[in-house]
Amino acid sequence: MGHQSKVQVIERGGIQRQFYLICPAPLAQALEMEKGETIEWIVEDKWTLTVKRLTARAAKSKPGGAHGQR
Repeated sequence: MGHQSKVQVIERGGIQRQFYLICPAPLAQALEMEKGETIEWIVEDKWTLTVKRLTARAAKSKPGGAHGQR
């Protein structure tokens, strides 16, 4: 099952733009992502983007998943 999200753009001063790709909560929970985790974006080709964790970590068992914990 796929998850869709839209690319968001923030323009500052008309020159600098930042693009944001939002990870839907169900996907983040399934991947056991945590706040502040560092990931690497790899461009395979114009249509394929791969996301890779930079450090492997043991899965933690937290009730309700790690997403949204602050």
